[in-house]
Amino acid sequence: MRPSEVRQSVDSPLISGAVPAGAPTVLRMMLGSRLRKLREACGMSREDAGEAIRGSHSKISRLELGRTGFRVRDLTDLLDLYGVTDPTEREEFLELARQGNQSGWWHRDNDWLPRWYDTYLGLEQAATLVRAYEPRAVPELLQTPEYARALLSLAHSGEPQPDIERRVALRMRRQEILDRPHPPQLWVIVEEAALRRPIGGSAVWNAQINHLLKVVEKRNVTVQVLADHVGGPALADGAFTMLRFAEADLPDIVYLQQLTSALYLDKQADVDAYRAVANQLSVHAAPPEYTVSLLEALRRRQPPILDQPAGNRRV
Repeated sequence: MRPSEVRQSVDSPLISGAVPAGAPTVLRMMLGSRLRKLREACGMSREDAGEAIRGSHSKISRLELGRTGFRVRDLTDLLDLYGVTDPTEREEFLELARQGNQSGWWHRDNDWLPRWYDTYLGLEQAATLVRAYEPRAVPELLQTPEYARALLSLAHSGEPQPDIERRVALRMRRQEILDRPHPPQLWVIVEEAALRRPIGGSAVWNAQINHLLKVVEKRNVTVQVLADHVGGPALADGAFTMLRFAEADLPDIVYLQQLTSALYLDKQADVDAYRAVANQLSVHAAPPEYTVSLLEALRRRQPPILDQPAGNRRV
């Protein structure tokens, strides 16, 4: 395919409006993907392109993967190299770069947000489908502030309370995607054991179950419960999230969060493997139409949990 054919085969996101505002990470990925196609159509290596912008092949790789923003000079040099001469077309590339270089709303927390998590927030904001498996706790996008605060206080026990509150506020702000005009579809499979775990004590736990009973009524939210006897952790080695985007140029991405870093998998073989596991978990989990009755039964069966140690109670 010639460079002109590559350009003609890709609709401009600035015209289609496929990517929601506030998703600079995905905009950079879109731009990088299109530049990669142009480079390959010209028969050039990353080394050739890197030399043209006074950089290295690794810099071209970072740009094409959307891992870094574009400098105007680098972008114009690449467009010259790939034979993109039409002024209107060049302006679309430049505008996409300008939007991709903007900061997301979460950048106000850059003083404590790790870079690898910054990337995930950009992807989550732009996804049209978020599909997840959670064996440990209620999924983050469905947590109440009190439940999130209890979890975050455990995970970051050495932090002062104001810092914990910033983490809670960030998690609550993320949840706003579920109520925006064109929300993503959220499909989560959560372990029964995770739902039974009384994070924060009985009052917090009951409020969290009540919140789930409300949120599953949303048309864009699907929750399936995986019973203990199925053995979900034997099918999947820990929690994972799959993200899909409206832009055809972008592959599905599997996100795996670790203690101090994260993995982003976009190779087709990796995505296919996780999709197969997600499908298997979905088959073994109770159908979504049973989720409400399962949550209500869980609430009835759960014995009262003391919010304070027994020794502190007055008789």
